[in-house]
Amino acid sequence: MTSEEDIAWFQSTFRPIPKPELPDDAVEYSIYHIPPSPAPAVIDEAAETRARLLEVQRTAAELTKDLLKDYIWQREAFKLEITKEDGITSLQGRTNYGDSIEDEWVIVYFLRELTKRHKDIWVKVMDSDGEFLLIEAAGTLPAWIEPDVADNRVWIHQGDLRIIKPKQETKRQSTEKLSLPEARKILRDDPSRLLKSTIIQEEAFFRLRKYPQQINDNLHSAVITIPRKAAFLLHQKPGYISPAVEAFYVRDPIALRPLKAKHSSGLTFKPDDLVTVSVRFTRVGYAQLKSQEFPVPSTWAGKMPSTEDQSYGRAEAGMKLACGMEMLLADPQNQDKPVVREMKLLLEDVETGDEPLPTDKEIQDTWDKREDDEKWLDISFEDLETELKGRAQGKQAEAGDFGDSGAQENLQRIVARFEEFLNDNSAGFDGADFIDDFESDSDVDEDEEDGEDVDSDGEDKDASFNEEEFARMMKEMMGMPSSSDSIRKRVQELDSDGEDDTEEIKELTRRMEAELQGTGILDLKQRQQNLSDEASASKGKAASTSKPDNLDDEDDNININLAKNLLESLQSQGGVSGPAGNMLSMMNMRMPKDDRS
Repeated sequence: MTSEEDIAWFQSTFRPIPKPELPDDAVEYSIYHIPPSPAPAVIDEAAETRARLLEVQRTAAELTKDLLKDYIWQREAFKLEITKEDGITSLQGRTNYGDSIEDEWVIVYFLRELTKRHKDIWVKVMDSDGEFLLIEAAGTLPAWIEPDVADNRVWIHQGDLRIIKPKQETKRQSTEKLSLPEARKILRDDPSRLLKSTIIQEEAFFRLRKYPQQINDNLHSAVITIPRKAAFLLHQKPGYISPAVEAFYVRDPIALRPLKAKHSSGLTFKPDDLVTVSVRFTRVGYAQLKSQEFPVPSTWAGKMPSTEDQSYGRAEAGMKLACGMEMLLADPQNQDKPVVREMKLLLEDVETGDEPLPTDKEIQDTWDKREDDEKWLDISFEDLETELKGRAQGKQAEAGDFGDSGAQENLQRIVARFEEFLNDNSAGFDGADFIDDFESDSDVDEDEEDGEDVDSDGEDKDASFNEEEFARMMKEMMGMPSSSDSIRKRVQELDSDGEDDTEEIKELTRRMEAELQGTGILDLKQRQQNLSDEASASKGKAASTSKPDNLDDEDDNININLAKNLLESLQSQGGVSGPAGNMLSMMNMRMPKDDRS
């Protein structure tokens, strides 16, 4: 027989695989069928639950046609699938929304509307921050709600926000954690434990106040000049615009290869049959397209109007979009994507004559000609400072002063919340604390009373430097994939193409060096001497510590090299934006301008 020690060893060794964490740009949602207690007697409860969830799924499909018929998602669309996990059947979905945070709130609005149509369903929605609806309502929450105990407590039911309270009423921090089965049992059998607060709900759903109109406001229509084939594809399915813009926005040397050819004969979207049409973008996608500096590739040389021409803006946006579609279809890493396969099948139908390309008359007579105002893109630094400082009382915001009215309202709300935090004497570095409410003096250890968390080497743990995390953040800032495997694969692909780029790289290096020499940027001798002096001083101070000399030298070298590389990177930017400057800006550090001639 198996002994208790064997069982304990097995349980401690073979633990269940934890559920992977959500990516930073994804939202996950679950729909559960929980009839009120006492529920009507049914022969097969599992079959009844599945049948009810299928009805919800059908309603969701109808609601999608009604509310989201023309909506364009930044990356992935809303979707629901029936799943069974730990014996619990539910509808589950996950959507990657990329840079478009509004897609997440479209989903929250959609789920809320779904609960109004089915009175026996309960919805749970989370992202990488956890219960983000609680974060929205942070200023109105009772003290017992903490991130450690928030899981499985926040639900949407019949359009309302419900929060499961602790078993025992308390104004202090609660340590009670809920599993999903426990939460479902409370929802079904103990409605007295459900907190329904109008104030909390208004704050949590504040971003939904302008829905459903906001759904259309998340999109932007612009008139641009693009190849006829590209116009055909976007007319067939407007959603193709998002992957095309993303392919342009995250391009790398491999993706750019088709555009480096001497002639446009090998292109799918040749710049020799151009049409001017209205194209619908996501707002984020349009901003990404417009904001990118992108030199006209050789394959488009001679096809663009003069920069002084009024049509240049439309032509430039169309050129960028066409290049994005070209990169999307040509890049080897995209070939298995469903959207790429769909687009290639449509283009094959065009080549075989099964699908005719639109004529100029058809475009003129039947296609949409909408062109939205771009005023929401006009945000200046001076206007931002004015909004952050706050307007004088009684002064009304002038139209167009800072983005659109939504941007002004959201920013003013953020500033107001920040001012409340600064005026809260009980607030700490992690937010507004309620220490006096739920902590006794006996709960605070001696280390915490000192106010610092210090390890045996005298290092502040909260301020310690994690090199791997730093490298990951730098890659994300510069738009690089965080996975080293994907980077290595792309580099190997670039090296294995059989092309000899040595001379091209050498020539590019010579040209860059010549330009930098002319500005004096490469004159680093004096700075290196200063760094050497600082290094000597640092080593002198380190000699008095208890650490071995070789460790001191190693730490000093790391610090010196880090500072040196950072300074060189800043100076090589030549006063314009770049990775080093952006990184320091995120840490609220501003470096003085280098005025040396």
